[in-house]
Amino acid sequence: MLTMIDGGSPYGIAAGPDGALWFTLVHEGRIGRMSPGQEPVIHQLDPADGQPSVIAPGADGAMWFTEGKGGRVRRITADGEVTSYEADSPYGIAAGPDGAMWFTQMGSGRIGRIGPGGERAEFEVPVEGGMPAFITAGPDDALWFTINQGNAIGRVSLTGQVTVHPLPTEGAAPVGITLGPDGALWFVEIGAGQVGRIDVSGKITEYPLPDRAARPHAIITGPDGALWFTEWAADRLGRITTDGAIEEHPLPPLPVELGKEGKAEPHGLTIGPDGAIWVALEAGALSRLG
Repeated sequence: MLTMIDGGSPYGIAAGPDGALWFTLVHEGRIGRMSPGQEPVIHQLDPADGQPSVIAPGADGAMWFTEGKGGRVRRITADGEVTSYEADSPYGIAAGPDGAMWFTQMGSGRIGRIGPGGERAEFEVPVEGGMPAFITAGPDDALWFTINQGNAIGRVSLTGQVTVHPLPTEGAAPVGITLGPDGALWFVEIGAGQVGRIDVSGKITEYPLPDRAARPHAIITGPDGALWFTEWAADRLGRITTDGAIEEHPLPPLPVELGKEGKAEPHGLTIGPDGAIWVALEAGALSRLG
């Protein structure tokens, strides 16, 4: 099922504590909010030049998102009130077990933290030019993140100690990462066309996709106990079980005028308040599976 978004180009998407879907409109400087079955509400940001990308719920009941071009981490409430914090090229963002928001800073190679009272901290990732990307809370009171150009997975403790785990495959370029149902961290390698798994001891397993050119981007744990991920270049969703069995599901075709030759360009995905998987399609829609 497709929901067309007239207000722009959906990129990141997350379910909020208010029972709605929240999504970023990356090229238009807007944030959308939609309850399944209802019309979306679009909030125009000011300034609107920041390219809002990844969005995540906070422990404070608000949604938090990054603006890499604008150099901001921003917070938006259910009624559209926005608070901004300066940050260097932020991208991935996630709530930590300490009630703070943790985010990656791709340009400076640091992990940032904004505490519940607005206090700030930054921690260096010891990989020159590494470009930390997505970040997620792990099962071990730490945050785990992908190091896209450093070809590695990182872990940062709540006190700021960073550990780096190099990947076996050269040029893997990991992007999305999530906590799996088995207590390990699962990630996708956009450069190598693989899904990876790392446990808290640092053991890494990689699973090649049937289409190594699919360019997987984001990954979540689905409602069925498997991992689901977007295949940006192939307009598909992938599914992998914890024992490595892979399936692929084509996305519904879009009208040609909405994308480049009808391409959907799937990026973020989430489990909606209705229990279905929702995907942000940069071509101008949200897609529901299930």
